[in-house]
Amino acid sequence: MGTDEKHSDDLETLEIQLLLEGVFRQYGFDFREYAYSSLRRRVRDSVRAEGVRNVSELQARVLHDRACWRRFFLRLGVNVTSMFRDPHFFLAFRRNVVPLLKPLPFIRIWHAGCASGEEVYSMAILLQEEGLYDRCRIYATDFNKEILRRGQAGIYPLTTMQEYTNNYQNAGGTGSFSEYYTARYGNAIFRSSLRENIIFSQHNLASDAAFNEFNVILCRNVMIYFNSVLQNRVHELFHASLATFGVLGLGRRETVKCTPHEDAYVQLESGDALYRKIL
Repeated sequence: MGTDEKHSDDLETLEIQLLLEGVFRQYGFDFREYAYSSLRRRVRDSVRAEGVRNVSELQARVLHDRACWRRFFLRLGVNVTSMFRDPHFFLAFRRNVVPLLKPLPFIRIWHAGCASGEEVYSMAILLQEEGLYDRCRIYATDFNKEILRRGQAGIYPLTTMQEYTNNYQNAGGTGSFSEYYTARYGNAIFRSSLRENIIFSQHNLASDAAFNEFNVILCRNVMIYFNSVLQNRVHELFHASLATFGVLGLGRRETVKCTPHEDAYVQLESGDALYRKIL
């Protein structure tokens, strides 16, 4: 890397740090501990989309123009999700976690970083098929209110249903997936009964505290976008929020290894990111 190129990268890093500090002070959302490479890519996307020359110009627009801030906020969030995403995870949940939940009189589940809610409805369907949903309460949280509203509506493009049906079948679904939604005007509208025991609420993993004790916490493919400092903070939060013998579910590339509470968990089955809290 040449001297000029290194100077340009160092300057961009400084600009991004100032942008994130300004966002935190102005709007209260803390992205300062997000993984830098992913964050930089989304900031650069915003520079191009807003037609500004550099991050400093983007900062001025974000801090002074609420419409620009909303657009930037949506770009920073990672909202990639689907129903029964990684079907093997849901199959492993049926096999290893459902038997642990069946003796419980009431089950609290926290789905942290739920985005637009597809995986929340997936879990509601699974629990209904296993005869557990009536005694469950699912807290579905994300820092983005606009994305949460999509989840509350329970309406998704009909064009995704073929993929979701395949995922459902591979995840051990015991019925017909089409029974859970009504097709109308190019959308799939999911049964209102699936929403009855779900509470959608805003919660920011980067800054907010524990708010209940849970038997299951699911946070899948979220912490890969955090740096190690924020990952450890979130693991502290989850450990404090999870009941003894409760279960933590993570994404395929996420683990409790090398975290502050690594020794507090046992993995339920090799190859699956499902961990039971023992300490």
